[in-house]
Amino acid sequence: MARITIATRESQLALWQANEVSRLLKHHHPDLEIEILGMTTEGDRFLQASLAKAGGKGLFVKELERCLLDERADIAVHSMKDVPFELPQGLHIHTILAREDARDAFVSNRYQSLQDLPDNAIVGTSSTRRSCQIHAARPDCDIQPLRGNVNTRLAKLDAGEYDANILASAGLKRLGFDQRITSYLDTEVSLPAIGQGAIGIECRQNDACTEALLTPLHDVRTARAITAERRISTALSANCHLPIAAHATESETQITLRALVGSLDGKHIIRASQRGAIQQMEHISQQVADDLITKGALELMAAIPD
Repeated sequence: MARITIATRESQLALWQANEVSRLLKHHHPDLEIEILGMTTEGDRFLQASLAKAGGKGLFVKELERCLLDERADIAVHSMKDVPFELPQGLHIHTILAREDARDAFVSNRYQSLQDLPDNAIVGTSSTRRSCQIHAARPDCDIQPLRGNVNTRLAKLDAGEYDANILASAGLKRLGFDQRITSYLDTEVSLPAIGQGAIGIECRQNDACTEALLTPLHDVRTARAITAERRISTALSANCHLPIAAHATESETQITLRALVGSLDGKHIIRASQRGAIQQMEHISQQVADDLITKGALELMAAIPD
């Protein structure tokens, strides 16, 4: 009987994702034996510091990858927005599931939207990307760090520590917190993180048995979008803690890619976008990256302190 071990973080959302992968695998392979191996990563332990200071989003995946390389697990399940752009030798993202809503959510108990907030309202987020764009839309807001799992972040809002929080819609929906979403931030106001809303499955390269089990779970449209978005960061040599965003959407025959790089205070935001045939995705990604660079993205990024 075939058997597979799934490495995952032990946060509520990460476990939901791992169990969803398990459910889908069982659907396609009813006789498959599945074990979920939960782990606490460095990213989960460094809750008092910003991700940038702690070492970036890669802290959430390094220990899971070590499990794969040591063959203690066969696959690791990640939020694609947390996956570094360079993977360890011998590993690759083989499968990407169909994407959930990629937008950011405005969550508040008293106000209906970002524009409804009073002057100097306290908004919680530890994302430099969100902070940059919220500053641009509402320069008066007092943006304060917000770390922890979804339940912790909502509890802090309910305790009155914040007037509003900005969270990923996908995570709220997956955990059954749809009703906590007060409104959605239009992507013109808050362009999503690269890979936001998508779940990726990492495994060892040339592990043909595991790859065969995963193949039915792969969503081609989502994978194309995520690939286009990640090429922006690769072209800019950007790391995860910079205020950078990219979002690709697809119609029947065309793909649209929008991207931005901003300053921490939101006073300077460089944007670029391109639309073209799906077959030209790689060219479109390069055009968007080149446009950002021409407009000064590299200089803007270099001015941001480590």
